[in-house]
Amino acid sequence: MKILVLNCGSSSLKFQVIDMENEERLVKGNYESIGGKRACLRFSTKDEKIEIEKAARNYEEAVKIVLNLIQDPKYKIISSLDEIGAVGHRIVHGGEKYSESVLIDDEVMEEIKNCIPLAPLHNPEGLGGIKAAQKALKNVPMVAVFDTAFHQTLPDIAYIYQIPYRYYEQYQVRKYGFHGTSHKYVVRRVAELMNKDIKDLKIVNCHIGQGASLCAVRNGKSIETSMGLTPTAGIPMATRAGDIDPAIIPYIMRREELDANEIERMLNKKSGAWGVSGVSDDYRDIEREYKYGDERSILAMETQAYIIAKTIVSYMVPLEGLDVITFTGGVGEKGIEQRARICKYLKFLGVEIDEEKNQIRSKELELSTPNSKIKVWCVPTNEELMIARDTYEIVKNI
Repeated sequence: MKILVLNCGSSSLKFQVIDMENEERLVKGNYESIGGKRACLRFSTKDEKIEIEKAARNYEEAVKIVLNLIQDPKYKIISSLDEIGAVGHRIVHGGEKYSESVLIDDEVMEEIKNCIPLAPLHNPEGLGGIKAAQKALKNVPMVAVFDTAFHQTLPDIAYIYQIPYRYYEQYQVRKYGFHGTSHKYVVRRVAELMNKDIKDLKIVNCHIGQGASLCAVRNGKSIETSMGLTPTAGIPMATRAGDIDPAIIPYIMRREELDANEIERMLNKKSGAWGVSGVSDDYRDIEREYKYGDERSILAMETQAYIIAKTIVSYMVPLEGLDVITFTGGVGEKGIEQRARICKYLKFLGVEIDEEKNQIRSKELELSTPNSKIKVWCVPTNEELMIARDTYEIVKNI
């Protein structure tokens, strides 16, 4: 069976087609700037990489263009849409209702819609992608794979906030956590690479990229994570503040006469490494300035490394120990400097990384030395494969 995986962002559509017989990826692509003036479709097959500038006014048009592309004979991806056995959709928020992926029906669509207040920047786009795919691929089963689902195993002491309980009862204000599909893939993969039963491992997975979150996994289940009600919480990120003193918000609002939308934009778009460094929202630019001795760039990267290390140590409480630290995401997989900084803070735990191995980017690799008391791995994430696997398991017997 061939699975089409769709991941809809605010103005982009990432897609893959995966043949589940051997889990071979047939095509990977990204349709950028949907609804904008410079819409661009980039994709790669087994044989080539292609870039096409073609306008797409909305998700319906973008999905239609992608479907035409994947069955175009010159790209040798699939011969017809009849080969698509199912579609897996990445959906950011499933609330408390969904602790696993589900077959999409009218009830599921309504629940995704009900979660829009919890994920206003993501769930509407996810719904748009589902509707566009349903229109183009009638009678093809579709599955929703939720970023929040993996974290529904958090105990109540980990997800409840110390504010009036009625806010949880009335508005579902609690920690949900995100990047669940990535965390789920990486912790299972590192157990395979170590030839261990995942139930025997206590893991902290560090998904570090433009967005970033940590997840503590015991017995194969998420028991603590850094993101909260929203993806703004947790460790500082490229443009997001992470955890701060909540009283900072009304203080700045009063001093600068900002409204709620303006303060939210500041916390999500103008903070984090960019806010501190003032250089860029791209970590590569900040790392360059770090090497040139720029004090604010050094402060931005060192602060993030310190907070990540501190968070890893704090997760040893719910884990009751720690066996493995994994790095994934854009910075986790490629940021050799930041991996080294984080591990430097963990030397007192017996963490030792091999400096030569740590120079390697984006490969499945143990970074720790044989003497390291806690193992350290780089495991590139593969959310699309995880979505395809979940989708296949749900639809294979339909």
